Amino acid sequence: MYNYDTSYSSVAASTAGGAILGILTVILVIVSIIRIVAMWRLFTKASKPGWASLIPIYNVVVLFQISGMSPWLILLYMIPVANLIIQIMLYVNLAKAYGKGTGFAIGLIFLNPIFMLILGLGSSKYVGNTQSV
Repeated sequence: MYNYDTSYSSVAASTAGGAILGILTVILVIVSIIRIVAMWRLFTKASKPGWASLIPIYNVVVLFQISGMSPWLILLYMIPVANLIIQIMLYVNLAKAYGKGTGFAIGLIFLNPIFMLILGLGSSKYVGNTQSV
């Protein structure tokens, strides 16, 4: 009635799949910790509470405030194409708020965890909101 026969290949495949899933989980946790540390330092440099980096939606609201953008723009994150445009604007304004140029903003867009860590732990100072959107 039931076939409980398992072949070696199915056991090996499930073991390999579990190992890959475990490795990806560890990588995800490490990247998340790096992002939290970087955002905590960014917030404290801008005289915002560091604990705000731990609260999922509130941390984006604080990033909008630091960047000089209206926090109400977070509502556009719910619209599929508009969220990409708003996020690019956010990173460009965030780079300007810390005295960095367009090249650094491109780094924030494409290699976000690394450039957020550089911005947070580096010697850059918060110079304020350069423009308000």
